[in-house]
Amino acid sequence: MTRRVAVTLVGAVWLTLLPIASSGAADSTALSLPAGIPASERSRLTGVAAGAAIATRVDGEPFLARRDIFEYLLNHLAFTTQVTQALRFARLRIWQTPEGLALDEGWGTTGRLWVVYAADGTRVIYMRGQHQKALLPTIRGEMLLIIDYQYVPEAQGRDLVKANVAGFVKLDSRILSGAIKLGSAIAQKKADREARGLVKLLAKVSRAVEEDPAGVYAKLRERPGVPHAELEGFRALLARR
Repeated sequence: MTRRVAVTLVGAVWLTLLPIASSGAADSTALSLPAGIPASERSRLTGVAAGAAIATRVDGEPFLARRDIFEYLLNHLAFTTQVTQALRFARLRIWQTPEGLALDEGWGTTGRLWVVYAADGTRVIYMRGQHQKALLPTIRGEMLLIIDYQYVPEAQGRDLVKANVAGFVKLDSRILSGAIKLGSAIAQKKADREARGLVKLLAKVSRAVEEDPAGVYAKLRERPGVPHAELEGFRALLARR
């Protein structure tokens, strides 16, 4: 049961955003951080990678998208989850609080996230959260997510998006970390599968926006709680066809 709970946490954590197919603990030498990250933050992120129970790196399946819309979604994560919920693609919810971004992936994992670094072609995200299920102990941990992506120009102003996502999950409990390492093959497959599924989710959103921009906007406009400024910014992008 302990191993199953630990694997469940890994899957739940990867579902919260995008995600070396390695087995066992992450090797800190496999971590590559942008030079622009401050030393204090770099130390924390390196610690997550060095103590991670599992690490994953996957190449997502390339997909077509408008570069300006894709960047908008990456830069407005809370709004992006409004889009995925409006389209009924995912249950994940991210929202702004006075302390920063909060998240609830809809299946028991909640927490907070911080975009540590954002530049053309790279996003570095740190998350701290917990996974709760009835009759089971709460599992707490941290995650480091690094998204690298590039564009290959295609016809009609579209780009082929090629994304590579690396992630490191570190649990507070040494016992659960050990359980994951014992079942590393199972946990690894789960993490890799969820990571690829998340890239597919972005592809589905991009395709939906491409095929029916007015319909996507109408669904967003009907949702309560969608920030007006971000909704109007999105509408302005859709109008640039």
